[in-house]
Amino acid sequence: MIKRFVKRDEGFVCQNCGHLVPQLLSSSRDHCTHCLCSKHVDICPGDRANPCGGMLRPVGVEVSGKKGYIIKYHCDTCGLYHNCKCAPDDDLDEIINVCRQIL
Repeated sequence: MIKRFVKRDEGFVCQNCGHLVPQLLSSSRDHCTHCLCSKHVDICPGDRANPCGGMLRPVGVEVSGKKGYIIKYHCDTCGLYHNCKCAPDDDLDEIINVCRQIL
C-alpha cells in the first residue's frame, strides 16, 4: 500500500480541551497545539478515511535529529500507536509535561 499524503491544513476546535487550533500554514494540522491530542481520522495523512474517530492521546515524546520532537500517540478506541512530528507552534510546556509523565 502506497501512503499518499493529502494536504489538509484546517483549523478546528479540539474535542479534548476545547482550544481553537489555527491552520498551520506550512503543512497539514493534525493535533491540538495546546494539549497535543488528536483524532484518529486518517489512514494515510490527510485522507480522513479512518472510521475509528477515537482520541489519540500523547504518551511519549522522542527527539529526532532531522525532524525535531516526535509525539507518540495511543488511540483510546482501537489501541493503535502512532507518531507525529511536532508543529512549530505546539505548546513546549505540554511537550515537557508529556516527557515528565513517562519518566
